[in-house]
Amino acid sequence: MGKLVAMTGNTAAYTGAALCRPDLIAAYPITPQSSVVEGLAGMVYNGKLDSNFVQVESEHSAMSVVQGAAAAGGRVFTATSAQGLALMYEPYFRMSTLRIPMVMALATREMTSPETIWSGQQDAMSVREAGWIQMFCESNQEILDMMLQAYMIAEDPRVQLPVNVCYDGFYSSHLIEGLEVPSQAEADAFLPAYAGKTYLDPGAPAALDPLTPGDLMLKYRKNHLDAMEAAQAVIEEVDVKFAARFGRSYGGLIEEYKTEDADVVILTIGGMSGTGKDAVDAAREKGIKAGLVKLRFTRPFPAKRMAKALANCKAFAVID
Repeated sequence: MGKLVAMTGNTAAYTGAALCRPDLIAAYPITPQSSVVEGLAGMVYNGKLDSNFVQVESEHSAMSVVQGAAAAGGRVFTATSAQGLALMYEPYFRMSTLRIPMVMALATREMTSPETIWSGQQDAMSVREAGWIQMFCESNQEILDMMLQAYMIAEDPRVQLPVNVCYDGFYSSHLIEGLEVPSQAEADAFLPAYAGKTYLDPGAPAALDPLTPGDLMLKYRKNHLDAMEAAQAVIEEVDVKFAARFGRSYGGLIEEYKTEDADVVILTIGGMSGTGKDAVDAAREKGIKAGLVKLRFTRPFPAKRMAKALANCKAFAVID
């Protein structure tokens, strides 16, 4: 059993990331993600984390720096929100199409304009077709745990894709919950040391991602699609492995709550799921056979599991 600690979602994110022993971190502060970067910078500065922390001038630079380090065989991490995600748009796409694994925390927030920093999932949804794996977390415990799972998923030879760990800005990022923090030894036993493929080596100069002819591009796109589909089985396997070691299962691609005999089901994503479960319980007390499905991954989209979970209900509602 790990240490019981009360912490915000952002603290859970950087604590989980640190347990994964990233070789390099590069990020730029933006509300509501800033304390993720600040926390990791403090750990590196105070000698609590053996990692290279690169101060950059923008989110575009942050993604470019981690991209280069990952291409050189390192395990890397960054974090962002909203306009920061928009600014790193170009290298963000390139990260997935190069098929280089990494993890990025995304404290979700509505995009400008109108000018706002309010919580919402518009930023994450705007890039859901960019080729990254996207997972959404309900609780601070899930945020920490998904950092460990995300690296295992991303680095699996069948996948080799970057992963976004998404959670609700402010509602999750800044609010405090009690959670269990694994020891470094426990984390190391679950997530092995990274032996990434080295694409960039000064001793053997090579071109990375040169101009690609059409036929070869189609092949790369097909391989990318196959990897995204293969990720579904990997996600389920990793959830089982995590549960066996830490005693916590999140259901893999989706979580089902009281759906076995449900006539009506609500579909949720992220932090709203806890409130949704309370609504299901209240409906059950009134004799309404209600249930809930929490969509944990938007990419790859778990169509088969969703269809199975909703097959016997009379109606379902998607909560926006």
